[in-house]
Amino acid sequence: MDLPIALPVSPMLAKSVPAVPEPDAVAGGYSYEPKWDGFRCIVLRDGDDVELASRGSKPLTRYFPEMVEAAREHLPERCAVDGEIVVRRGEPGSQRLDWESLSQRIHPAESRVRRLAVETPAELVAFDLLCLDGENLMDAPFARRRERLEDAMSALAVGAPVHLTRVTRDAAVAQEWFTTFEGAGLDGVVAKALRSTYQPGKRTMLKIKHSRTAEAVLVGYRVHKSGSGVGSLLLGMYDGAGNLFNVGGISAFTDRRRRELVDELDDLVVRDESGEAVRGETDRSRFSANKDVSFVRLRPERVVEVKFDQLEGARFRHSAQFLRWRPDRDPRSCTLEQIERPLAYDLDDVLQR
Repeated sequence: MDLPIALPVSPMLAKSVPAVPEPDAVAGGYSYEPKWDGFRCIVLRDGDDVELASRGSKPLTRYFPEMVEAAREHLPERCAVDGEIVVRRGEPGSQRLDWESLSQRIHPAESRVRRLAVETPAELVAFDLLCLDGENLMDAPFARRRERLEDAMSALAVGAPVHLTRVTRDAAVAQEWFTTFEGAGLDGVVAKALRSTYQPGKRTMLKIKHSRTAEAVLVGYRVHKSGSGVGSLLLGMYDGAGNLFNVGGISAFTDRRRRELVDELDDLVVRDESGEAVRGETDRSRFSANKDVSFVRLRPERVVEVKFDQLEGARFRHSAQFLRWRPDRDPRSCTLEQIERPLAYDLDDVLQR
């Protein structure tokens, strides 16, 4: 592939901040845009040669054949476009991003890859331009890169599976997006310095993500992969009928804390008649096919307060963060109803510019 930038290229990253920054908080000002919840991807095109480079080491090209064709049809003949691959679900007028369907697209079977490309087709939301034709734009300020990206995508057809993300320089508008776009499954807001060059692998952008707290019941723990200490705590909540179901876990502990937790939770361990710890297994997925999914069962008596970003169905979207034990809380009070859901917002309204 003959492009005027050094390959492979890593995407520019963002660091978390607690609130939308004011436009004048950086020299030259900020540009704001929605934070998409999908697979980060740099699309490289040189004629018919298209690659979908991921943030990690695994290319995405083979998993999204429909995106390869979309790039050939809708992107400039020679370019590198930074964006997010997303999948939507729902009826027209009430659609939102669907992380679960997107994650299922990573599958080793070619036949399944082809089938899912039709059943749950992906789309690209573009938000930066690294090169165009023979011009390397990585040393250009973001304001210039955005102008070139808008020009390059000005002829996109209505209904095309490639979109240009909207931007604003108004912090109040960005704050409104932060609140309303969550209802369409978006993840928050990103702020980019208008004078900033493209810096691969560096956290030069700012991200403002949703953050909530909830109380959950401990239902078990997995032993750390080292064979010593608690690897992760498994969390549960009750539904309206009083059934306890798994909602996710907590895994960020120091080695010392992992060992402490084994002793701290020993009185809660469910044991058989011989005194051995009773184990269970969580559901397997394509990501855990070769992994140990067993866990030590705990009596559901201890409540923990956690911090999380999003709820996907009835599970935390990512691992939750431990905040504190809640000995004052009745485990039965840990219900899904405690979590405030964002108002629904149609994805098409987010994509419209």
